[in-house]
Amino acid sequence: MFEIRTEGVPIKLWLDTLEEGALVQAKNIANLPYAYHHVAIMPDAHQGFGMPIGGVLATTDAVIPNAVGVDIGCGMNAVQTSLEGISRDKLEKIVTELRSLIPRGFKHHTSPQQWEGFSKAPKTPVVQQELDSARYQLGTLGGGNHFIELQHGSDGRVWIMLHSGSRNFGYTIAKEYYRQAKALYEKRGDDERSNLPDIQLAPLLLGSLEAEEYFESMQYAQEFAAASRAHMLRTIESVIKRYSSRVEFGEEVNIHHNFAALEQHFGREVVVHRKGATSARQGQRGIIPGSQGTKSYIVEGLGNPESFCSCSHGAGRVMGRKAAQRNLDLKKERRMMDRQGILHNLHTTKDLDEAAGAYKNISDVMAQQQDLVGIVVELSPLAVLKG
Repeated sequence: MFEIRTEGVPIKLWLDTLEEGALVQAKNIANLPYAYHHVAIMPDAHQGFGMPIGGVLATTDAVIPNAVGVDIGCGMNAVQTSLEGISRDKLEKIVTELRSLIPRGFKHHTSPQQWEGFSKAPKTPVVQQELDSARYQLGTLGGGNHFIELQHGSDGRVWIMLHSGSRNFGYTIAKEYYRQAKALYEKRGDDERSNLPDIQLAPLLLGSLEAEEYFESMQYAQEFAAASRAHMLRTIESVIKRYSSRVEFGEEVNIHHNFAALEQHFGREVVVHRKGATSARQGQRGIIPGSQGTKSYIVEGLGNPESFCSCSHGAGRVMGRKAAQRNLDLKKERRMMDRQGILHNLHTTKDLDEAAGAYKNISDVMAQQQDLVGIVVELSPLAVLKG
């Protein structure tokens, strides 16, 4: 970890180099009038919208919608099974069934899904307008870097891992409250406006109705995202049981990596924004996935105060989606997966946006955060189902 001390608050980085765009964004959040103590940049960091993905920002007096991002509640589930192995034939059958049972990309269920949380939705307009469509989105994977994997662990067991978010809830909430934050900011006086380094970081001031509604809506999106992952996990478990009837499933590990929360740090209650970062309190179980075809990790937090008790949420991109499609070699990426015997999703150049070559080396990322988490189980992919 090294520090940059030229900005409003220090920037602490758990990586050797940071792309120029992400560095500018890190400096911008460090110069926010609401920034508290320091900014923490995780080893998987790269440029985002307003704030680097892989950034941790603590603030006083304000919450910043774009410091959480558009996929509120996006996160991971993982569960250990009692299986010590699984045959290629069974893997293929399981993946085929999952493709038919779990909608991916822009697809939704054809009938509404059941969840008790639908009856407890907040009355905020932005949540209410998405509520009907959300009944069809619960238990759907989405697209981009969302995935389902079956993996073999260093503990000798087969694991299930799942990455998904809050579907339209997160995007709509983020878009609406950024709009409100920007409009409110532009109405305020010149002195305050001159202190904002980037309009994309427009704040909602704590105590305002808008901030209260944002927190309420954000929390609900997290609950929906967690319920959606649990819904898919039950489906995956039921399919596996059809091919291994005596299988048992262990305790679920469940984490978010796009959210803001009120926490105590350095003697004060602050709003901690984690955008592509995971909570890593002392003893807290977490998940750090690699890219498609590389290892993932079940970890335990070390509670390092310098990172606001946080760690990376994955490997982190080294190139954008279009750049990956232009520059990566499909045959090479497929060969890497095939040599490992992994059932994968790399079929056309369009799929290269999620190839391993588009991401940082997960081993390097893990080495850079040894003071943030300890590795509990190392997981190698057996089959990958992408959004």
